[in-house]
Amino acid sequence: MGTAIAVRGLRKSFKDKEVLKGVDLEVKQGEIFALLGSNGAGKTTVVKILTTLLAQDGGSAVINGFDVASKPGQVRQSISLTGQFAAVDEILTGRENLIMIAKLRHLDHPRLVADNMLQRFGLTDAADRKPSTYSGGMRRRLDIALSLVGNPRIIFLDEPTTGLDPEARIEVWKIVKELADRGTTIFLTTQYLEEAEQLADGIAILHEGRIIAGGTLEELKKLFPPAKTEFVEKQPTLEEIFLAIVGQKEEK
Repeated sequence: MGTAIAVRGLRKSFKDKEVLKGVDLEVKQGEIFALLGSNGAGKTTVVKILTTLLAQDGGSAVINGFDVASKPGQVRQSISLTGQFAAVDEILTGRENLIMIAKLRHLDHPRLVADNMLQRFGLTDAADRKPSTYSGGMRRRLDIALSLVGNPRIIFLDEPTTGLDPEARIEVWKIVKELADRGTTIFLTTQYLEEAEQLADGIAILHEGRIIAGGTLEELKKLFPPAKTEFVEKQPTLEEIFLAIVGQKEEK
């Protein structure tokens, strides 16, 4: 697989606070990549830079072969972003929201595009209702459907299950897996470590503006002390690995 996202030495400060202190990471095409970190670690700042919403102070970021600083237009054509809160128009119906985005992306037959997305995301029966009548899971499905109009090659999901109940979270997980199976590259930020454990092919832990560990779940498990064998061997969860790694860094 080729490289979808390449980040080298990414830096960003807000006034006198340095938020990103030289972030390096790489995401392969078609993989689900999870960026983990506590509140204030800089996850959303990374996403904003990679999606051309914020200029970095230093370092480089390349998306699908295009530099985010020098070629933001080309970057935007191949990506989509779903933030922490559903970005839907409350005045329009579900179908009208999708038609509007299809028109903004200059797609042919916007109504057909909308109908296809409604069917794909199980929203056909709710198509002519306003999102204010939707459940949390339905709103998130519509939000992701809006992000996928035009088939972007990379989708950024910034804490996509924030505020959702467990059933709705599992529903979003299913959608993410299906997207990856279709070849879409997923860049996911989350505070729910179980979410990354269930979904991610690659994981990076961002702590105090730096990537302090990265790899597959199996590779990260090797950084954790060997499992103790009593009656059964207990493998560490990703949450235990995360807390151990962050704790070690804070002690130094």
